[in-house]
This record gives sequence, C-alpha cells and structure tokens, in this order.
Amino acid sequence: MKILFIAYYFQPEPNFMALPFAKKLMEFGHEVEVLTGFPNYPGGRVYEGYRIRLLQREVLEGVPIIRVPLYPSHDRSSFRRIISYVSLAASQSTIGAFSVKPADVAFVNQGPVTLGLPACVLRLLRRIPFVCAIQDLWPDTLPATGMFDSKVGLKLIDVWCNFVYKCASKIVVISPGFKKKLCERGIPADKIEVIYNWCDDTLIHPDEPDPKLRKQLKLENRFNIMFAGNMGKLQSLGVVLEAAKIIAPEYPNVQFVFVGSGVEEEPLKQKAADMSLKNVLFIARQPMSEISRVLSLAEVLFVHLKDDPLFRITVPGKTQAYLAVGRPILMGVKGDTADLVARAKAGLPCEPENPNSIAEAVRKFMGMSQAELDKMGENGKRFYEQELSFDIGARKYEKNFYSAVEGTNK
Repeated sequence: MKILFIAYYFQPEPNFMALPFAKKLMEFGHEVEVLTGFPNYPGGRVYEGYRIRLLQREVLEGVPIIRVPLYPSHDRSSFRRIISYVSLAASQSTIGAFSVKPADVAFVNQGPVTLGLPACVLRLLRRIPFVCAIQDLWPDTLPATGMFDSKVGLKLIDVWCNFVYKCASKIVVISPGFKKKLCERGIPADKIEVIYNWCDDTLIHPDEPDPKLRKQLKLENRFNIMFAGNMGKLQSLGVVLEAAKIIAPEYPNVQFVFVGSGVEEEPLKQKAADMSLKNVLFIARQPMSEISRVLSLAEVLFVHLKDDPLFRITVPGKTQAYLAVGRPILMGVKGDTADLVARAKAGLPCEPENPNSIAEAVRKFMGMSQAELDKMGENGKRFYEQELSFDIGARKYEKNFYSAVEGTNK
C-alpha cells in the first residue's frame, strides 16, 4: 500500500506514533509519505536547521516528508494554540493536498481535531480514504485540561468531530471506553477498533537492577514505590504524600519515589518538607535513554490520576511502559486502565485520590513474597509482549489500513 501520514507532530519532534511507526510500515513493505508542519514542539520555536517556508521536502531516515507552513505556538494561550492548529490544517488542505503523491490510504494520528480537515479534503479531492487514530477524546478532554471551556465552542467542536468520524473509513481508539463513547455519538461499532498504544520498545524494556545506580539514587535497602513522569495537577500527587505519612510508622522501609518534573514538583517538595516526610524521595527528570534502568530499580511502579470520569476511559502511556519493564504496578486510576492491569495480573488497584486506599494497597504488597512480586512483574511483561508491543500494534493498524482500502474499492 501507499500510506500517507497526516501529522501535527513528527520527528525531530517527539512522537512515538510518527517516525518509528512510519519506518515499521516500510519494513512491512509499504510506501509511506508524511504531510506535516515545521518542527516546533514543545517549545513553540522552530527547530534549529529549519525555517518556515511555503513548502519543504526532506527525507528523514528513509521516510519522505513534506512540510508546510504553520504558526508555531505551544504556550498557555488558547488563542495562539488554536491559530497554530488551524494554520497547519489550512496549509495541509491546500498546499499539501496538491503536493502529496497518490496514496491508497491516509493515516491521521489525531492530535488537534483540525487534522480532520486535510483528511476530509484529500478524501474529496484525491479519493484517499483515511483511518483516524484518536488519542484524546475531543471535546471531552478540553475542559479537563483547562484549555477551553466555552459551551458554544465545545458544541461546535463536537459537531466537527462527529463529521470527521463519519467521513473516516476506520477509527482506532486507545481504550474500550473511547469506543463506547463514540458509539453513544452514533458511530457504528464495526467502524471502531480498539488498539492500545505501545511504548518505545527500543528505550523501554526490562533491565537488571544496577547496584551502583541504586546507591547513586538513594534507593538502597528500601521498598521503592516509584512514580515516573509529569507531576502536574491532573496527577493529583499530593494525596500520595498523605499515604506516605500513613504508612511510615508501619513500614519505615517503604519509600515513595517521584521521578520527573512538572508544575507541581516544587509544591510537592514543599508539602513533603512541611509534613516532615522521611520516606519520600524526588529524583530529577531522567533522559529517555536511562529511564528503563531507573524504572527497573523500583519494587512497585505507581500510576495515579485525578478521579475524573474522563480518566476512567483513558489509558495513560506510562501503563504500557510499566508493563514492559516487568515490575508490579500499583494502579491509581479507575476504569479501563485498572481493567487492563487486572487482565494482565500485573498489579493491585487503589482508589485514586484516597490516601487510605493507597496505603492499604501498599500493605498488600508488603505482605507478598518476593516470588509473588516477581510473578506479577513477569505477568505484565508477558502481557505487554503478547498484546501491546510495537509489532503487535503495528500489525493491527495495518489490518485497518487494508480494511479502509477494501471498503473504498467495494
């Protein structure tokens, strides 16, 4: 097949569904071309070596890319973000639509819903069917992030999303909850496929614990419960500090470890100091090349989000990474994510934003033997390899691409 990627983020910007996925499809024998903008994420400044122009063609690691103009912005201004989204969609729908080669199918890895515009234009003008992969459920996700809360605006976005979904030949979602939501909007169930995201298998994998690194990071002789990633408001990590205070007198060797950074990092450090917690450790954000080595030092890996209905149908990306590393998981998210870990027999659940429930789950872990803990980790690793890995996910997408092409040719 000839597959066209329509993307908002593409390498050198970080995006696990971009260059690695395109290269994997080329390994499968397909031709791939990419239509995207000029790299500027996450700083909102165009990367060194690039400058915005009307059209730029390049080849990156064997993948041909067409870049078209956009207004670069990734700051807190909703207005500027919207201008960025709309400007790229307009360029892709005009300059891009007449610059790409003929394709059998287009793949839209949905970031902003504006990417639906060039997909629909190409379907109309070039008769290219498209597969839409939904990573964030718009408009549902917008109020939760605080980016946008206009009732009229949200309604218009909802109407636009439904139009794009109806135009798509196939829709891929990352959780059963997403599929249920779309079915409630009137999208036929047989048009929607659940394909869980994968992690970057080249960077995230099981590692033998490194004693030197353990000592360097002050993880020696402790039962380390590790959270790794963004420390923001949506993670609601203040309650974890309260759980740490509850558990400290019973199990002084338990240590809650926070690896990463974010807007809540300093407030969390201050709260831990105010609470005089001796069983909490903060470790600076680690390069991706080192993250597997760090995660492998944990006795238990921790996922936690606010108790919001939206998160019950979302699977945080760190879940796949934790499974791939092969460590037991403490799951502080209800719904689809908890169900996934339960299916894998890879961890224990707790009530999000409930310090007593978190503490009780820790007690259960402490009551397990090392063999039981190792078994949980091995279950998660096996489940990831058999159900969620890069090769498995890419093959599932390939089937959907074929299905979209066959549906057009009927």
